[in-house]
Amino acid sequence: MKLAKKIVLTGGGTAGHVTPNLALIPQLKEKGYDILYIGTYTGIERKLVADDQVRYCGISSGKLRRYFDPKNFSDPFRVMKGLIEAYRILKEEKPNIIFSKGGFVSVPVIQAAAVLKIPSILHESDLTPGLANKICVPFAKKICCNFPETLNYLPKEKTLLSGTPIREELRRGSKEEGQKLCGFSDDKPVVMVFGGSLGAQSINETVRGALEMLLPTYNIVHICGKDKMDNMRLSVPGYKQFEYVKKEMKDLFAMADVVVSRAGANSICELLALHKPNILVPLPTRSSRGDQLLNAESFERQGFSVVIRDEELDEDILTKEINEVYQNREGYIEKMKASGQHNAIDTIIHLIEELEK
Repeated sequence: MKLAKKIVLTGGGTAGHVTPNLALIPQLKEKGYDILYIGTYTGIERKLVADDQVRYCGISSGKLRRYFDPKNFSDPFRVMKGLIEAYRILKEEKPNIIFSKGGFVSVPVIQAAAVLKIPSILHESDLTPGLANKICVPFAKKICCNFPETLNYLPKEKTLLSGTPIREELRRGSKEEGQKLCGFSDDKPVVMVFGGSLGAQSINETVRGALEMLLPTYNIVHICGKDKMDNMRLSVPGYKQFEYVKKEMKDLFAMADVVVSRAGANSICELLALHKPNILVPLPTRSSRGDQLLNAESFERQGFSVVIRDEELDEDILTKEINEVYQNREGYIEKMKASGQHNAIDTIIHLIEELEK
């Protein structure tokens, strides 16, 4: 009897280092893979993976910082402990291949895999590689990336432009269900606004300030983040707020004509795959390593998006850009359809099957 193929998925620290892995799970199961997820003991990945009924092993992990912090002295020991734990797990499980979405927990897993001669694939969603993936590059057999520009930062002989896997369920939304959920009963076009799972204060404030200009023309669905709802505007016709949306997100996407969003790599890849004309307001460089700005500028160059810098965002500019993107929506949709980056799951699964030990 032939043994089941076994794959280890790893990645964590933020949802962005987990959700592309989750998008692969249904097809991996269909292909007959036994799946094990390695993450931290208490990270967000443990909670997210639980819904997919996949075996989970926790290991120790330390953060690799580019700045001074007292934990810089203790975290190397946690990383070493994680390396020993990862080695033991992989030696016992004997997977055919590792697929890593990055984040600091992935470093000991990829290094242990190299010692055990288990092939590994990295995936980088942002335009420039994160620190964890940079460390793992020499140990990986192949690297998948999301932006054409990323090929300039990685070894060309083992890097592949794959796009980012997105959850197939997002393609199965119902516009009618979205309208019912929001209580929209007319035929106005819909603008969907979201600033990530925690919300984005600058976007929230600007959208609310622009409602008087926008609502005569559009219905607005606003995913504003935990504890960020405006109770004074709960009954404004044509304006529906949510703190957070999970299962219903597919229906809101199906309903949306224009999307206003931050520029996290996974979020904008969903917009690309779903062909949603969009306005990106990247996280300012003072609050990040600048990856969102680079992501957004790449999408703008490719004709998929309009970018408004956070420091330039105001009600008049936002209203003007929403109007222009809506009027020219067909052009954006055509460019997104022509991009060819819609089969990331198939591309990555094919690579996994090709490289498995």
